[in-house]
Amino acid sequence: MWTYIIRRIFQAVPTLLVISFMIFSLLYITPGDPVDLILGTEDQQVSEEQRQLIMEEWGLDKPFFVRYLNFIKDALHGDLGTSYATNQPVFESVMIRMPATFKLAAFSMVLSLLISVPLGTLAALKHNSIWDSIATALATIGVSLPKFWFGLVLMIYLSLKWGLLPSTGSAELTVDGPIEFLKYIIMPGSSLALGMAATQTRMIRSSMLDVLGQDYVRYARSKGLKEKVVIWMHAFKNAMIPVITVVGSEIGGLLGGAVVTESIFSWPGVGRLAVNSISKRDYPMIQGITLLLCTSYLVINLIIDIVYAWVDPRIRLDKKS
Repeated sequence: MWTYIIRRIFQAVPTLLVISFMIFSLLYITPGDPVDLILGTEDQQVSEEQRQLIMEEWGLDKPFFVRYLNFIKDALHGDLGTSYATNQPVFESVMIRMPATFKLAAFSMVLSLLISVPLGTLAALKHNSIWDSIATALATIGVSLPKFWFGLVLMIYLSLKWGLLPSTGSAELTVDGPIEFLKYIIMPGSSLALGMAATQTRMIRSSMLDVLGQDYVRYARSKGLKEKVVIWMHAFKNAMIPVITVVGSEIGGLLGGAVVTESIFSWPGVGRLAVNSISKRDYPMIQGITLLLCTSYLVINLIIDIVYAWVDPRIRLDKKS
């Protein structure tokens, strides 16, 4: 187990290096003078002396590869640079927003599983019935519609028309209490969860149908085991194996893909910070956010692989794939 984990960590290092180089290169060739962005004087003239001082202070006068190597060296020490817009450390700014994104991602994932697991299982057990048709239709609609559309519909009805929930903002669980926290997270969390639940429902239904047709399930039934035991002890666990991979990729997508949802509901997460940074062309902040999200995604994939192996004993972690 530990050999496998260490090997995967070493495999992630070159991936992060390639990603960091691509991000650094793309931002390097992006139009716009960093000095003007730092000073906020794009429409004003800046003396050559001032420009040179700023470039030396921020290390912008150095060659590309020297700047990149300095960035990697600083990143290894937890320093991702300083924001052009706020003059605050990038790492601290992202870490302040990260808990809100994690809360939204966790709530959305739990809600999506609460919907998809019973719905997908029911569709498989009632194959070719009215329940199967309803579940399949709902899943198809959920996959077809964009997530932000769900958010806008929820905002129009639950907030603007009926006044049941606040339309924007957030609340702290430990400060404002669980009820107030739920009021603010229900709409953004549901808009993300419904789309994921649709994908998961289709995957669970397909996987369950495949497992229910296997020989070991028929053998379990022939032994006279109760149907509940056959379904939950033999079929369900094995049907969840491919679903774990889908859930893992969706968790990674939630960390970086909730940009639109966070912007619509003014949720103070990393996605909203990324949008604001892009609009201000705050290159160090964009660079730091992307690198941290990629790192989070790789860590989540490692955890999912370990869980996958725990669920499926046929996978040997001590063997090279």
